[in-house]
Amino acid sequence: MLLLLLLPGLLAMSVTFFAPMLWLIRASFSSSAFEAASGADWTLDAYRAALLDPFYWRVAGNTLVLGLTVSLAAVVLSYPIALFLARSNSRWRGLLTALAVAPLLTSAVVRTYGWMVLLSDKGVINSLLMSWAWISAPLKLTNNSFGATVALVEILMPYAILAMLSGFGRLNRQLEEAAAMLGASRPRIFWRIILPLSLPGVLTAALLVFVLAISSFVTPRLMGGGRVFVLGTEVFSEATVTLNWPLAAALSVVLLVLFSSIIFLYQRALRTLET
Repeated sequence: MLLLLLLPGLLAMSVTFFAPMLWLIRASFSSSAFEAASGADWTLDAYRAALLDPFYWRVAGNTLVLGLTVSLAAVVLSYPIALFLARSNSRWRGLLTALAVAPLLTSAVVRTYGWMVLLSDKGVINSLLMSWAWISAPLKLTNNSFGATVALVEILMPYAILAMLSGFGRLNRQLEEAAAMLGASRPRIFWRIILPLSLPGVLTAALLVFVLAISSFVTPRLMGGGRVFVLGTEVFSEATVTLNWPLAAALSVVLLVLFSSIIFLYQRALRTLET
């Protein structure tokens, strides 16, 4: 009976995830777009191009650095907000939570264009700084990794807040009150009780943001101005511009391996915290 309940979900996963994933892996061993579609040959040419070209090693490094930077910044900025919402007893808590995740109602493309307006050479930030005579020339805030990082942090912060809110269920005010009665200061209570108990939620948020950051291509492509190369942008370029489907599939498999490695490390860290 329980197996019958699983069948609809397993069928949907097979059609929408496992079958496309198997085709992607098969396409990565093809020699051309036509062969990738027909599945007539097997070759390692795409993996040789992906793994032996120093350019793609730099792309993979850029992707990893971008993901780590964005996840760290998003978690650090989102943690106080999530902690406040989790501990608040205000009647406005629901409204504040809705406001914190309201940016998700707007397309990431629209928000990226908004950051392009804010950070461009003639944008709001540079215009204000120059009008106050703080700078004499516009700062290079976009068309680089900095702009892509800033935009991704803002775009992914709501996901971090939601993940931490769902993972803060282990927080216990009674433990904090007992520590306070024993003379512990507020900083000591935070470092010894609140932070350790909230770490599973923090790790979940970091994992979610990292996965979304390294798989993004719209924001790095727009904010990077074609100068920021990550695996997402290269997969898109190879699949739609050069029509090199085998190389795009091979790069996608590399990205999938990176996903799997991070998830493995996350599970190891989570088991360590639980023990």
